[in-house]
Amino acid sequence: MPDPLGLLGYAAGLNRTGPMVPLRGGSEGPAADAPAGGFKQMLQDQIDQVNELQNDAKHAMEDLAAGRRDDVDSVMTATLKADMAFRMLLQVRNKVMDAYEEVKQLRI
Repeated sequence: MPDPLGLLGYAAGLNRTGPMVPLRGGSEGPAADAPAGGFKQMLQDQIDQVNELQNDAKHAMEDLAAGRRDDVDSVMTATLKADMAFRMLLQVRNKVMDAYEEVKQLRI
């Protein structure tokens, strides 16, 4: 199962998709292979990928209900992938909102 948000293998150094790139030390800034659009573009790409997984699951369920498909296992797998991807995206959103609230309360 691919990691839709690119977060699972990142911590273990196993991420092959590479949307998240760690910062280099000091004043070098982001790594050279970082996405051009930055955080916003990376987040939008992940939202699009989660949406695509949800659409695939929806079409698989519709095909099963219409009789165009008879493998319940693949339908369940597609549904579980979409659910897990959505839950991961929701947790990322929650962490971003928590960080925003914390920054908002900083005194300048």
